[in-house]
Amino acid sequence: MKNMVWNEQESTSEKLTSRPVMATIILFVGLIVLLLTGALSISFGAADINLKTVWTGVFEFDPNLTSHQIIQELRMPRVIAAALVGAFLAVSGAIMQGMTRNPLASPSIMGVTAGSAFMIAIAFAFFPGTSYIGLMIWSFVGAGLGVGLVFTIGSFSKGGLTPVKLALAGVAVTALLQSVSTAIAIHFNVAQDITFWYAGGVAGTRWVMIQILIPVAIIGLILALLVAPSITVLSLGDDMAKGLGQRTAHVKIVGTIVVLLLTGAAVAVAGTIGFIGLVIPHITRFLVGVDYRWIIPCAAVLGALLLVLADLGARMINPPFETPVGAITAMIGVPFFLYLARREGKGF
Repeated sequence: MKNMVWNEQESTSEKLTSRPVMATIILFVGLIVLLLTGALSISFGAADINLKTVWTGVFEFDPNLTSHQIIQELRMPRVIAAALVGAFLAVSGAIMQGMTRNPLASPSIMGVTAGSAFMIAIAFAFFPGTSYIGLMIWSFVGAGLGVGLVFTIGSFSKGGLTPVKLALAGVAVTALLQSVSTAIAIHFNVAQDITFWYAGGVAGTRWVMIQILIPVAIIGLILALLVAPSITVLSLGDDMAKGLGQRTAHVKIVGTIVVLLLTGAAVAVAGTIGFIGLVIPHITRFLVGVDYRWIIPCAAVLGALLLVLADLGARMINPPFETPVGAITAMIGVPFFLYLARREGKGF
């Protein structure tokens, strides 16, 4: 009996391998690169600003200088929003993949972002003049709606909720909600407002939005870090997690709340930016192992870096016009999704 218990613990410890040294390097180097990329993003635009001016505009602000006003009022909020939204989506995707043991899970594929955008369309059509906080609340509700529809549709399939079936249900729900949102936008003449949410981007972000995002970041990311050890065990399977004494239902409830909170806030500010929550968790697990105590913070840093780079690229592809950030992330994410779907579909 002792040998059986020992073998089970040894097997579990092998599955929970992590690379703390690599994770520490990623966090340290990633934050430095993120700061440098943010400074470069602030300097680039219709009015090019050198990095020295960026430094003085951030730390020695002079309201009489136009360049400093551009930095403080337009570009700094944009970069901060890109970093926060990227971190939110990456952490949400990591939690979803860990809880469901589904490598295809992410906010954009599982209908979460489409649900948020759908409820924002409802708010624009029936409750014009809704505040940013109001839009965020609508977005939270829509995120829950999207998840509920995906799991409800997926549960009717024969053979259970396989990763591919959940992904197919997510694609179907996303298409449905986007179609209904478009119909609402056309009928109620709010298409111009809705277009931004589906293109995705952080252009036009203001400090008032950042003030809303920061409390969400503090609450959501702290909860994610607190639940990370439990998600590590849960990622091994419900049976093993229960055998180790974990209350799986409680973990899933907290994890779902974190996903809805972070994704809802991200969509309310930046629209439907896809695939960050799919790609970044896989890259992070490959680099640091399967311990979510390291995956969550590293995914946040890498997700923030990816979206800041994508936003910078969106301005560099066809200046002075901007390419939708959602198109940039889709170019990266779609091939990755097809690869994962093909690999998972072999057992479908």
